[in-house]
Amino acid sequence: MELTYRPRRLRRTASLRSLVRENILTASDFIYPLFIHEGQDVQPIGAMPGANRWSLDALVGEVERAWELGVKCVVLFPKVSEELKSEDGAECFNANGLIPKAISRLKQELPEMTIMTDVALDPYSSDGHDGIVSSDGVVLNDETVDSLCKQAIVQAQAGADLIGPSDMMDGRVGAIRESLDDEGFEHVGIISYTAKYSSAYYGPFREALDSAPKVINKKPIPKNKNSYQMDPANSREAITEAQLDEQEGADILMVKPGLAYLDIIYRLRQESELPIAAYNVSGEYAMVKAAAEKSWIDEKSVVLETLLSFKRAGADLILTYHACDAAHWLRDGLFD
Repeated sequence: MELTYRPRRLRRTASLRSLVRENILTASDFIYPLFIHEGQDVQPIGAMPGANRWSLDALVGEVERAWELGVKCVVLFPKVSEELKSEDGAECFNANGLIPKAISRLKQELPEMTIMTDVALDPYSSDGHDGIVSSDGVVLNDETVDSLCKQAIVQAQAGADLIGPSDMMDGRVGAIRESLDDEGFEHVGIISYTAKYSSAYYGPFREALDSAPKVINKKPIPKNKNSYQMDPANSREAITEAQLDEQEGADILMVKPGLAYLDIIYRLRQESELPIAAYNVSGEYAMVKAAAEKSWIDEKSVVLETLLSFKRAGADLILTYHACDAAHWLRDGLFD
């Protein structure tokens, strides 16, 4: 055949493919989400094989393992005991609570590790919502933002490097930025859950934290989070959210979930010069694990291909429960 150009020439060997590869994965791309609890044991999470709820002592060892593999950032999520939950989620203000204790402990043991936190009320609220629910069943925006600012200050005082508001209340990024600055935490960054969709992919996460919406005291409680999380049908709305977050002082913009919303990651990359993060969420993780356990897929190959897709779409950072496994596979050269 007389061909002007043969693309296969540059696919012929592993070294040639590596030479012209447009996107690469490294362990430092990953943010490792970790669930923690007040107990002394390590509790496996049934819906997320390989993931656990960590005690504070065990957490230190797991974070050290991640660091040794090249993962430079972890994000902490608390499993709060039922007796500490309330309608207003006030436990999130407790400077001696689970998250502040975990941050302080990690900063003592491994000060170089970047610590990201979650700012939202759902782990602490008895109804499972990210905001304060009124007596007539409305998630209150401005009252919730006041609480989120207090929560962010407590986390910053404990040593958090990045604050991650995941609640999707209007105006919360600007309010948190102002509160942090007023308290002398100008150096603490905000990684905003900019385009957080009301997604069915969050199920295993909500099992891990017992944070699904539920009725309490016969009070009317919204059965889902559709009134504040984004409609999965919308993409232009994500651009509006990104513009607002950037104007309000966000340092990093996040898309959650990641895999079903690669188009949103791509669009934000075109619209903003800020770093973009993708959240490879619990449902995506669980599907891969379930299929791998059945030997229907090759776990390593599927995980690395999935993570690479986030980079190709435009993400700079990836929150993933696969972080340590992927870092290990990349270090061992299993992606060529």
